[in-house]
Amino acid sequence: KKMSPQFAEMRRENGGSLKLCELAEKISSDLTEEETTGSGDSEVDFELFLRVHLRLQGQSSEENASAFLKSPTSTLIHTISESEKSSYVSHINNYLAGDEFLSKYLPIDPSTDDLFEIAKDGILICKLINVAVPGTIDERALNTKTLLNPWERNENHTLCLNSAKAIGCTVVNIGTQDFIEGRRHLVLGVISQIIKIQLLANLNLKKTPQLVELVDDSKDVEELMSLAPEKILLRWMNFQLKKGGYLKTVTNFSSDVKDAEAYAHLLNVLAPEHTDPSVFSAKEPLERAKLVLHHADRMGCRRYLTPRDIVDGSPNLNLAFVAHIFQHRNGLSSSSSSSIQTAANKHIEDGGDDPQISREERVFRFWLNSQGSSSYIDNVFEDLRDGWILLETLDRISPGTVDWKAASPPPIRMPFRKVENCNQVVKIGKQIKFSLVNIAGNDIVEGNKKLILAYLWQLMRHQMLQLLKSLRFHGKEITDGDILTWANHKVSAKVESFKDKRLSSGMFYLELLSSVHPRSVDWSVVTGGRSEEEKRMNARYVISIARKMGCSIFLLPEDIMEVNQKMMLMLTATIMYWTLMKPPPQQNHHQPPQGGGGGSSSASDNESSGISLADDDSASLSSTDDS
Repeated sequence: KKMSPQFAEMRRENGGSLKLCELAEKISSDLTEEETTGSGDSEVDFELFLRVHLRLQGQSSEENASAFLKSPTSTLIHTISESEKSSYVSHINNYLAGDEFLSKYLPIDPSTDDLFEIAKDGILICKLINVAVPGTIDERALNTKTLLNPWERNENHTLCLNSAKAIGCTVVNIGTQDFIEGRRHLVLGVISQIIKIQLLANLNLKKTPQLVELVDDSKDVEELMSLAPEKILLRWMNFQLKKGGYLKTVTNFSSDVKDAEAYAHLLNVLAPEHTDPSVFSAKEPLERAKLVLHHADRMGCRRYLTPRDIVDGSPNLNLAFVAHIFQHRNGLSSSSSSSIQTAANKHIEDGGDDPQISREERVFRFWLNSQGSSSYIDNVFEDLRDGWILLETLDRISPGTVDWKAASPPPIRMPFRKVENCNQVVKIGKQIKFSLVNIAGNDIVEGNKKLILAYLWQLMRHQMLQLLKSLRFHGKEITDGDILTWANHKVSAKVESFKDKRLSSGMFYLELLSSVHPRSVDWSVVTGGRSEEEKRMNARYVISIARKMGCSIFLLPEDIMEVNQKMMLMLTATIMYWTLMKPPPQQNHHQPPQGGGGGSSSASDNESSGISLADDDSASLSSTDDS
């Protein structure tokens, strides 16, 4: 069933799903009784979305419905929440206040659209990404002149979007032009995701070991940590509410907190010394919400929302508010049984797994989320167990291979249906020549970590090899050796394999990037790559320069420093793919002036001539826009 662009875009802005409470907020209107058949946390399907839209527009005929489905734009989708904008501006003013470069723009006035103007050069959002996940972007790679030309601005936005993907944001079908033109709903959607990642960063055992108090059994530790951060936050909130004698269970950050009663009890448990007893006798939700926020102020918690936002059930702002309370005062202790504490310590010491497994899980999770799956993946070992997302990804990478008639969509209640889906996943893998010895569908259903990672690695590698084959090799199979040979031809210091320890300094990749894109590397800031710190600095610079050029990569500096063979192959292949995707020099009529920032084509790149640019899948691996 084909979805309208509006519905698809709404789902993308909300991380791949759309809930009833979120729909009500986006259309700035209450839903009717018929439309709210489930809780505020219920998923909105396209049929309901269309019904709501037609009601609002006063249109009910098939002709109008058809026109809506085909319409590329709609005022419905392009509205933004002024309250959210104001809250995010306040967040930016607070966390970036000390930034030297942004000092001439901050503080931003939340009552204006200055945020979207300032975001047009790409620097603000890159800085915000580094606040959310420190070290993601090497700021040496940013173009920070006072007046940027169009190519330099485009490079900053490309770096921003590829880095946003690499920390877990969903930016499918958002391009650099959307930022340059200041499309408010898209810019605010990305900012919202970045801030959410920052606020939820402490919801794991490594950052907050006291979370172990939420489980009753050592076996539950890993299950707790496999939950999405917002689910852990809800679990924490209900844990505290139960201590305070609150009988209801909060299942969402919208309809369940609208009356502000849960907040009144939560803050009373966490900071009883600041409680105003009148909060429990207040008859009107708005009055209670005001008292709740006065309590939060006395606790020293910076507000993310107004009393009206609580009563209106704004999901993003309520989540931000609760996450901030958790960061400020979580009310947890470290007292728990020895067996639970032992299980928690193991999780803390090695991330719950071998560190290599944890890093690879992260890479594959963000890669899968960048493919535009129907639902957001928080943990590949849990969220792939019904096989559906794997089937979607296979269908995208190898169209026509999935027998959808034999597949069962989620939610799947019958275990054998999950096994059927996963059996088809394994069967297709064998058809496209994956090495799947002793792997069965049931291994995926049971969450076998090593086997799932082995499958995902082959799937990612297969996608890249297919893209390279379609661009350059005219149907000829391409091998890992071909990729290595191509890279060695570009550099002076050759390497023997993707396991070569000389790769750890980062110098090979800096020379490769400079070769395929002259002026991309500022050699004055490059270190010798001898000490561990110098290697780390070079690795961070390599990753940021590659993303700035347009390479969609998900590895960490540690992968380069430790010479992770798989990630070295993918990094090299992605640089090769970007190079082959470039228009031939003689056909590129939009080259920047010689003194400008990046975006130019390397005249020495003979390989680029005659390359077909017809592969639609290129969007999933490169965020470059035609300048």
